[in-house]
Amino acid sequence: MKGLVAYDSVYGNTKQIAEAIAEEIRANGHEVVLMSVKESLPEALDFDFAFVGSPTRIANASRASKKVVKRLAKAGFGAKPVVAFDTILPGVLEKTDRWGRTAAKVMTDLGKAKGLNMREPSLHATVKDMKGPLADDAVTLARTYAKDFLAALGK
Repeated sequence: MKGLVAYDSVYGNTKQIAEAIAEEIRANGHEVVLMSVKESLPEALDFDFAFVGSPTRIANASRASKKVVKRLAKAGFGAKPVVAFDTILPGVLEKTDRWGRTAAKVMTDLGKAKGLNMREPSLHATVKDMKGPLADDAVTLARTYAKDFLAALGK
């Protein structure tokens, strides 16, 4: 199988999570393309699955990450699984008002509206402070999520 891991990162935290996901995919014997959303996506999106990540900033995903989700939908990704992941501050998931939204939630809702097969629950990696560093268990959480994702695909 071949996967895409596309990420946006401001302080390097989301990039670290993307790298951990990509490493786990490779460790399980699969091909993976790891890229920043600031790069141009490959012309042919011939992937079996995709991960798209963004830091959560002002309860939203980055414009570039949302653009990748839209591009996957336009390319007919359809039934292929897509995972939205993000980095968040501690306590964000517990909030219920407008500020409780996360980048992954925004991308998941967008993907579903565009007809993509968005996997839930999304992957949320906590950062200790606005600029980081990542929480002590964040990289392990990302690797475990990727491993469980592949197992659910039967791969």
